[in-house]
Amino acid sequence: MGDTRDLLIIRHGETAHNARRILQPADTPLSDHGREQARLLAERLADAGVQRIVSSDLARAAETAQALERSTGIAIQWEPLLHERNFGDLRGTAYADLGFDPFEPGYEPPGGENEAAFRARVAEAWQSVQRHVAETDGNLAVVTHGLVCREFVSAYLEIPGEVNETTYPWPNTCLTIADAAPPWRARLIADATHLEALPPATPGAAV
Repeated sequence: MGDTRDLLIIRHGETAHNARRILQPADTPLSDHGREQARLLAERLADAGVQRIVSSDLARAAETAQALERSTGIAIQWEPLLHERNFGDLRGTAYADLGFDPFEPGYEPPGGENEAAFRARVAEAWQSVQRHVAETDGNLAVVTHGLVCREFVSAYLEIPGEVNETTYPWPNTCLTIADAAPPWRARLIADATHLEALPPATPGAAV
């Protein structure tokens, strides 16, 4: 293997719950708008040298990965460690109806994951990503969720000094590209230029 392989980290397409700012149940599918986003992302990456696709198997990520599978001819490998943070009994509830910040450090949603448990699982997911990189003669695409994307970038990628990942809105189907080798230097973060032909996306929730 050479030293020019890329790690492509992808957030799933938009769902109706994203648009309405609702914490999402596991089986939430893409909206029609989200499917068009996924199609445009897949079109962008059709000739990007993707040799392996690893994806969360939650419906919204799975549909996004399937669009990429169709454009590249590469079969998907499912990885449950890439699931979004589990907000348990809060799933299906609008942010506006909560009356508190579910992302507050130390908060443990009933029936779900606290922040420490989520980060520990994402650390396992990152180990899985590294194993897939080592086994891939080409670029690896990882399809996952907003909070996982953010954790990968902030905890595991080397970010150029001029880049501050907290300034990015992390739109649906945004693409992060890093060198697929230590120190995992990010070259592009949360880019969604493939969506420029679409009407402005509805601001969405992180999950």
